[in-house]
Amino acid sequence: MILFLSVLALSVIVGYLTGGRLRRYEHRLLKWWGLAPLGLALQALPMPEGLHGTDLLIRVALFGASYLVLLIFVGANIRMAGMPLVFVGLALNALVIIPNGGMPVSRHALEASGEGDRLDELLEDPGAKHHLVTSEDILTPLGDVIPVPPPFREVASVGDVLLYAGLGWLIVSVMRGRTAGLAPASEPGRYRGKHRPGSARAAPAPSPPAEATTWGT
Repeated sequence: MILFLSVLALSVIVGYLTGGRLRRYEHRLLKWWGLAPLGLALQALPMPEGLHGTDLLIRVALFGASYLVLLIFVGANIRMAGMPLVFVGLALNALVIIPNGGMPVSRHALEASGEGDRLDELLEDPGAKHHLVTSEDILTPLGDVIPVPPPFREVASVGDVLLYAGLGWLIVSVMRGRTAGLAPASEPGRYRGKHRPGSARAAPAPSPPAEATTWGT
């Protein structure tokens, strides 16, 4: 979590240093934005901890539904800067998490990141959302195998790296006004200017009065 928050903070700082402003988010909306909190909420639900049978199926179903919702949301905004990276990162995490019923974590990565104290926790609770890599896991190179040393003391996956890079790119781009693919929020009552495109066409100037005709008698 510290790494994720640090990426967000660094992105905002870079945005300001490159001339961006957070206020540019005020009138911009992500398409189908409500799917994002829904997908994250599915992952936050309490999950059964059994390694086999019904417990495993429930965890797989919840993870699958969560990532499906998140991928639909990102896909709807795929034209935005950074979103292709976010999509690939989520997809790679889904590939390893769903079939394994959770994210496999490398013992070596935990020790190298300074999180060796988590080993006992994962050994005591093997059915949690994260578990130590076992011989039954598949696609383990996509798991949490990248150590992030202090001060972060975390482990990350290839998908996480792409996801964080895409989010950072998105934040900086919107702050700088690069908003291709981002829907503008409605701004009712906004004055468009008398002669700007979209404004009502100005009434034509009245024709001069016809010249009087003198009839002879």
